[in-house]
Amino acid sequence: MERLIIGEVLKPQGIRGELKIKTYTDEPDDVKSFGQVYIEGKPYKILSFRVGGDGFAYLGLRGVPDRNAAELLRGKKLEGDREDAPELEEGRYYIADILGLSVETESGEVLGTVKDVAPLSSEVYTIEREGKEILFPAVKGVVKQVDLENGRIIVDKKRFDEVAVI
Repeated sequence: MERLIIGEVLKPQGIRGELKIKTYTDEPDDVKSFGQVYIEGKPYKILSFRVGGDGFAYLGLRGVPDRNAAELLRGKKLEGDREDAPELEEGRYYIADILGLSVETESGEVLGTVKDVAPLSSEVYTIEREGKEILFPAVKGVVKQVDLENGRIIVDKKRFDEVAVI
């Protein structure tokens, strides 16, 4: 079964094993649609969920009874089963679907392959070309089309050259 990375454990919260989570979903609430999450392949049932005023999610997980157990999960990625993931609206994609895509210009010039996606205020894609990393914001005007069927992202070459960081 395919899994998606849906967040990262930032730190323990309190003494009862609650975890502060940075979510990689459009909305922090999307995490609660996963009844179970995985950390390093181990399943954890979600016992409690809330979103704080700071925009971060707070999870209570079965098997994480106290702060000491929560501390061991600091910095770990949180995964969920893809089948439990909420449906995305048109034009939205899961990071897992973007990784590995070829980035090409409208004329077919291959610029590289997506190696990483940083979910910032606008996503920043890291592509690799000839052993070098290039970063660019995946914003309207730069990204023309995401073509999952053919495994590629079409970009506007002129805009790409203006914003790419080599």
